Amino acid sequence: RGGRGGRGRGRGGQGHGHDRDGGSAEFAADGASLEPEPPSIDDPEALDAFVSDLGKTKRFSPRTLHALQNLDYTAVNIDLAYATIHHIATRQPDGAVLCFLPGWDDITKLHDRLVASHPFRDTRSFRIIPLHSMMPSANQREVFDRPPPGVRKIVLATNIAETSITIEDVVYVVNCGKVKEKTYDQNNNIACLKAVWVSQAAARQRRGRAGRVQAGVCYHLFTTHHHKRMADFQLPEMLRTPLEELCLQIKLLGLGYIEPFLQKALEPPTPKAVSNALKTLHDLAALDHAEQLTPLGFHLAKLPVHPRIGKIILFGAIFSCLDPVLTVAASLSFRDPFVIPLHKQKEADAMRRRLAGDTMSDHITFLRAFNGWREAKEHRRERDYCWHHFLSSNTLSMINSMKKQFRDLLTDIGFLCGEDGAHANLRQDNMDLVKAVLCAGLYPNVVSVQHRFHSAKVRTEQRRPRPPKLFTKEDGKVALHPRSVLAEEDRFPTKWLLYHQKVRTTKVFLYDATMISPLALLFFGGDVTVRAATKEIAVDDFIVFHADPSIAELVAQLRAQLDALLQRKITDPTLELAVAGRQLVHAIVELLAHEDHSGQEQREMAGKHLYARRHQQQSAAVPYNYDGAGGDDSEL
Repeated sequence: RGGRGGRGRGRGGQGHGHDRDGGSAEFAADGASLEPEPPSIDDPEALDAFVSDLGKTKRFSPRTLHALQNLDYTAVNIDLAYATIHHIATRQPDGAVLCFLPGWDDITKLHDRLVASHPFRDTRSFRIIPLHSMMPSANQREVFDRPPPGVRKIVLATNIAETSITIEDVVYVVNCGKVKEKTYDQNNNIACLKAVWVSQAAARQRRGRAGRVQAGVCYHLFTTHHHKRMADFQLPEMLRTPLEELCLQIKLLGLGYIEPFLQKALEPPTPKAVSNALKTLHDLAALDHAEQLTPLGFHLAKLPVHPRIGKIILFGAIFSCLDPVLTVAASLSFRDPFVIPLHKQKEADAMRRRLAGDTMSDHITFLRAFNGWREAKEHRRERDYCWHHFLSSNTLSMINSMKKQFRDLLTDIGFLCGEDGAHANLRQDNMDLVKAVLCAGLYPNVVSVQHRFHSAKVRTEQRRPRPPKLFTKEDGKVALHPRSVLAEEDRFPTKWLLYHQKVRTTKVFLYDATMISPLALLFFGGDVTVRAATKEIAVDDFIVFHADPSIAELVAQLRAQLDALLQRKITDPTLELAVAGRQLVHAIVELLAHEDHSGQEQREMAGKHLYARRHQQQSAAVPYNYDGAGGDDSEL
């Protein structure tokens, strides 16, 4: 449906605004409290009734009514978007076209459809430009260039073009009506990313992109039936994101208990969402059992990042590996520095794996990319380096700026002494220690790796590596995101991975993963218990290792001493660990650096999986969902 665009933000003349206003007025007159809950936007019975009412008006042909009734409105209709752009290109006066699509896959599909067909394959007449945050900056800047006379510009964009930028020569807007939105599933404590209907406010905003500086037209690829049932506005951020940072600020400002305070909001979060945040903060030792800030929680509240990342930053300063830790923390707080030019995803993924080398870590890959950029910048080769390695120079510059801000904040709260914090980077080249520090903040975001082996009946020459299965305690079977440098690995020297974030789309995907050693989990993970009778040592009863009782007891004592030392340091940031805990810290750093994984790999090759046996017993009753312990039968 087309609507005339108008000048000024959100104005659009004869468009959906009148439909929405009329419906709202009628609803208010009848009394909102007496109205039944409106049907779902995708309710087929309501759509049938809408099409039936249209048929009574005699304004539309049976063919049109049949098409309206049988379109799949739950997915983005690439064919309809293509037909609309083709109509504009062949029948409408000159002017740039802006088509709103939910995500990268939809942009790629429509782009490929356009460039493969007449008349769009003629590059002398059409300039087709994808616009997405993963695109290189040079490609993104092309959207602002006015093409020469006789050339029509077609921009395929996500909602980045909705409010963030203005393309002045856009005359035609094609609004597919969907947006990729990140929501929070409080019951499963997981982020979800899916294409959903835009709000009415967003539809008006998109319509306003047509004719910002001249008359324009907007084509909405949905019906008035769908528009009237869209939400007025996007769900408030407090209702679709985790609440840990907000909870820390409430405690820092002395506003009382968290849940009663949040209930005063106009649209308060659910008690379940609040309890999830409180559990995370308790696990991080940021809150005590009386819901008061601990010394660690006080410092975390001073850092403008998620508490997990804040803990990583503090531990990086404490263990003198600050610079690499700040690079990783800034990357996780801001965005992935890698970009993906259109139709070069395989090359970009290959370059990412090349940078990773044998690190088995997305986080260390970020670090290597940043360090290479910093060196190239010193030699004035920054542009060539970013182009060759598929990196965004703007993102890397922002990460560099964030690192400086984090250092200043650490100085303010006393974790860095002197102008340069001379002791802060004594161990900056120790990647085993950096990974252990990541474990301190990201735990319990841990994945168990279950390697799979061929039956003995399969001939050796016919055996091919089988991809391992990955499990988390809460979600059961999960998968690494395809962009991870670990996604194509079929063998891991240890059985445990850390991850920064998990998001449910078609399945549960893990973002930004790192292989982690058993000792890192024991020293920087959850509570450690020794099971002398079974010769085991466990972390939170989920991660279990076989160990001689004397070794298990020694590890537990080292962990207890480390916890006490860290508590002293966090309570008094001026405490010099080089004096107070030199021998203890040195011992733990040396153990992490010289841990041998070869014995574990050999035992796994023999097929001895304590975790696998337990999981198989549990999955017989509840597939991919378990409450019991996991384990690793590697010995310490």
